[in-house]
Amino acid sequence: MFRTKPPRKKGVSIYRPFIFGSFAKLIDPSSRPSNINADHTHQWTIYVRPCPTHPDLSYFIKKISFKLHETYTNSLRTVEAPPFEVTETGWGEFEVQIKLYFVPEANEKPQTIWHHLKLHPYGEKAEEQREKKEPVVSECYEEVVFNEPVEAFYDLLTSSGGPVGRGKGSKGSKQASMGGKKGGQEERVAELPFNGTYSQKEEGRELDRLGQAIKTVEIMVNEERKKLEEREKILADLRSEEGTTVNAR
Repeated sequence: MFRTKPPRKKGVSIYRPFIFGSFAKLIDPSSRPSNINADHTHQWTIYVRPCPTHPDLSYFIKKISFKLHETYTNSLRTVEAPPFEVTETGWGEFEVQIKLYFVPEANEKPQTIWHHLKLHPYGEKAEEQREKKEPVVSECYEEVVFNEPVEAFYDLLTSSGGPVGRGKGSKGSKQASMGGKKGGQEERVAELPFNGTYSQKEEGRELDRLGQAIKTVEIMVNEERKKLEEREKILADLRSEEGTTVNAR
């Protein structure tokens, strides 16, 4: 017996923004709990949080799992209600797998994102932060996009407010696009609080660093290309000389 697929809202895309990241701070030796591993230097929290403009995630997210490093006891932590976060202690940085599970009405597969847990200061003010022993915050703006959602889920999303973009796009999580409108569809905008750690200014600096890194890679690629061309020329000359020797005989 075939199961009937639920009807979908054709030609409609709905996105919901959120923030994911981590917060880490040095453990104060004077107030260090006795039950913490002697090698652990930091306490950290990894989280998925709503944006200020969309303060609730629980109406479309059923649960979130955080896959920690395998050295942690019960390394797969699942949180079924807000706040969606896990707090631990440790001494090293690692990649954390974050998997979003949607409510049954969504009829959507879980979606996975990754976050690098940062314990040590980074960026232009790293030395200053290190001297002041300030907490290290690393967070990103992200959007989950539902293309042609089933009608029941569409009703759930729209009844809770939030933007609806018409037109087809790719399914899944996407980084924010800055700007106004494109092709009649409203562009997604990173709406982080100005008092947050990930501001538009910080985003600009990060883009500058990425741009410089791309230029460096391009220079390296061009240098390797020149070396390859020189080697190919030497090889061609050797083949030519070998052919001349054979003909002379």
